[in-house]
Amino acid sequence: MSSSVIEATGLSKKFGELTVLSDIFFDVRRSEIFSIVGPDGAGKSTLIRILCGILRPNSGELKILGFDTKFHRKEIKHNIGYLSQRFTLYGDLTVDENIDFFAGIHREKDYSDRKKELLEFTQLTQFKNRLAEYLSGGMKQKLALVCTLIHRPQIIFLDEPTTGVDPVSRRDFWKILSALLKTGITIFLATPYLDEAERCNRVALMNKGKILVCDKPNEIRALFKRKVIEVVTDDVRRAFNILKNADYLSDVQMFGDRLHVSPVDDIETTNKIMESLNKEQISLINFREIVPSMEDVFISLITNGN
Repeated sequence: MSSSVIEATGLSKKFGELTVLSDIFFDVRRSEIFSIVGPDGAGKSTLIRILCGILRPNSGELKILGFDTKFHRKEIKHNIGYLSQRFTLYGDLTVDENIDFFAGIHREKDYSDRKKELLEFTQLTQFKNRLAEYLSGGMKQKLALVCTLIHRPQIIFLDEPTTGVDPVSRRDFWKILSALLKTGITIFLATPYLDEAERCNRVALMNKGKILVCDKPNEIRALFKRKVIEVVTDDVRRAFNILKNADYLSDVQMFGDRLHVSPVDDIETTNKIMESLNKEQISLINFREIVPSMEDVFISLITNGN
């Protein structure tokens, strides 16, 4: 028996003449966090909607929990949960009433113990009588997750669940997801954040409707064969504009207040960078070799094709 709970083979999707997904292959194993990572417009939300049965692919095969999605949508629907990018809570209902509503949608009857368990698990018990519209962004996401879990799905699909959530709430949400794995659930996550991908068991990097690579985070990072040097200056934007045209560097990328550069060779790279920046009166604050990140790999794949 296959250990895969999701098997996608050659999935493609078009809207008119626009190809949104092109020849998508991947599998997801039981009790893992699997993430699709890519920028806006990569096709992540479309893929999740296909996996949930909301959209149909134009071509390809898809099995969820061993069921072919063409013929067994009812069996699949009861065993999955979906938290959409814009999950709609009812602001004029309390936390408790929202959960009751979604339990009713799934025709759950004896769920009081399950509700109590989930409220405690997400630390929402003390807020159960509060109207949803008065919850913080992080608490709304927790409530949305509770509503997604109330019917005990085997797989949950989360479409960018932490977008727009503050850093503390985002960290708390990930603690909850990590704890959920211990219950045997499988989590399929779409995210634009590469740091979140680092927390997952396996990752598919996606761009323009195609999966560029799918593997464990450490295996993906290992694809980047060049040395990466972190450069910190007192004017990162000017430094980027200068160094991106340097013939002694094969790649220059800006990450917030610092640069990641890859030298063509190891000969006097530091001196050459210092010389280039000094000419423009830009101070070099820090310079160190670092381990390539997932972001280094992803940017290299989409810009250089290697």
